[in-house]
Amino acid sequence: MPELLARSRTLCNPPLRAAVARLAAPMDTVAAYHFGWIDRDGTPVEGDGGKAVRPALALLSARAAGADAEVGVPGGVAVELVHNFSLLHDDLMDGDETRRHRATAWTVFGPAQAILVGDALATLGTEVLLDAAVTGGASPTDAARAVRLLTTATRALIDGQAMDVSFEQRDSVTVAECLEMEGGKTAALLAAASAIGAVLAGADDEVSGALQRYGHHLGLAFQAVDDLLGIWGATEVTGKPHWGDLRQRKKSLPVAAALAEGGAASRRLAGELADPKGRGEESEAELAARAALIEQAGGRAWTQEEARRQHTTALAALDEVPMTDEVREHFVALAEFVVVRER
Repeated sequence: MPELLARSRTLCNPPLRAAVARLAAPMDTVAAYHFGWIDRDGTPVEGDGGKAVRPALALLSARAAGADAEVGVPGGVAVELVHNFSLLHDDLMDGDETRRHRATAWTVFGPAQAILVGDALATLGTEVLLDAAVTGGASPTDAARAVRLLTTATRALIDGQAMDVSFEQRDSVTVAECLEMEGGKTAALLAAASAIGAVLAGADDEVSGALQRYGHHLGLAFQAVDDLLGIWGATEVTGKPHWGDLRQRKKSLPVAAALAEGGAASRRLAGELADPKGRGEESEAELAARAALIEQAGGRAWTQEEARRQHTTALAALDEVPMTDEVREHFVALAEFVVVRER
């Protein structure tokens, strides 16, 4: 896995930086800070730019279609731009002040700049894909197919985020509603990443569809693990605020599963979440007690099992795509990496 992710960074980071450099000042600086390339004073740093799972999937999908990994580079860059558009906006909407072990962009440069840069990154994603038809990396038809794939995924991502925000104002959310929300907010873009390289390489709908199903279920597994880390993850490892999801009363999978259980711990949890008193001002002890209620009601164990189930379903989709053993092993390794992680 380290070699696979490093390879995707080596191929995708230069064109990613070139795309960001197109932005007008000071948006280029804000974006560079968000990506971890500079500090708040503009000094270049070796920052934590994220796991690079989505670019790796784009490159692998090109190889699954029988093309060189380089064919998938525009797709890898495009999905990374859209992913970071969502992170910039999410941090602001959630009020998160820390990401990747340092201050979030909106706290350093202000909310307006975070919004503008996020919008710009989403637009750049489309530009990068259309450029692939000009530079010869893809046919005009396949570049257009890739644009449709990405823009459809972006719309689903935004729909999912809108649902997530609305859930914070509700006392309870069903597991089915939570899975629908996470299918948009997280799984849609991972599904696009898992197929976009193949689309640029000219793969037919049957192949790209199977790769999208792999990515969709991988995304649900990814988010299930993320939901667990949002409650029980260590800040020094995740780089995110401790008890962040509980402070915002997010109706993530562990919470939804716990609320559905119906026992004593479940009923007590429901009562606490419905009580407007102290919303957002709970102490560390109160949040720890709430996490314990979720665990007692089975929310943690259910979500762990759901992550494994979605992981298994994702791997089954690979059987529909003829590919080399090496490429398949890399897809399997990426899926394992997504489910077995601490950040």
